[in-house]
Amino acid sequence: MPSRFEVSDELWAEIEPLIPVRVRRRRHPGRKAIDDRLVLNGILHVLHTGIAWTDLPREYGYGSGVTCWRRLRDWQQAGVWEALHQKLLVKLNAAGVIDWSRASVDGSHVRALFGGLHTGPSPVDRGRNGSKHHLLVDAGGIPLAVSLTGGNRNDVTQLIPLLEDLHARPVAGKVGRPRQKPDVVLADRGYDHDKHRRLVRARGITPVIARRGVAHGSGLGRQRWVVERGFAHLHNFRRLRIRYERQPEIHEAFLKLACAILCFRRLPSF
Repeated sequence: MPSRFEVSDELWAEIEPLIPVRVRRRRHPGRKAIDDRLVLNGILHVLHTGIAWTDLPREYGYGSGVTCWRRLRDWQQAGVWEALHQKLLVKLNAAGVIDWSRASVDGSHVRALFGGLHTGPSPVDRGRNGSKHHLLVDAGGIPLAVSLTGGNRNDVTQLIPLLEDLHARPVAGKVGRPRQKPDVVLADRGYDHDKHRRLVRARGITPVIARRGVAHGSGLGRQRWVVERGFAHLHNFRRLRIRYERQPEIHEAFLKLACAILCFRRLPSF
């Protein structure tokens, strides 16, 4: 019985051209490699359900958990997920779905059970080891950039890196210059640093950041709630709720793949 999380024909059409072609050895070729689409189905099964690689059902025909893990790692190193995310952003921009009038940024803690790089004592989880997901979304909640840090990193440290990441990957799709930045960026009190306001303005973006000590009720939450919804959608992929991977590139691969899937779901034809 196949999993309900298997990749659709439409999504596979977006991913397949980005996957590097493997050259089989002429001498001692060994057993033929499992089809990439089947392996991707296994990766998506783990991403959606959160099960361990060793528990991946063999009867589904996805190959072993080790095979899926290795293919996920190799595709991450080849930049497949980042390229997929960028490709889908271009399509969304061409369809007029991305709202560049404002963007919202925030961070979210996840527990890291087995340590590794980009982990640290979480100040909101009694000092337990954790990581942070940092997310930049447009006015409608479409993920524009994402990053992974240790759980003890302040949110504001990733404000400029997220904007720089977006700037380094211009989003084409419309006549004229590709978009590299939103008009306005919204953030909560955790980003209340005048130095970073100046850095944001220097990039031609207007910062709208709540100030500490000011009474609530500014109405900022009515616009930046979309980033909270973005985290809810991301963490609906169970593998992202808790970080099990010691190697950060594996967790980052899941994170970027999930962002790409969220973008795919926003395509008008989906």
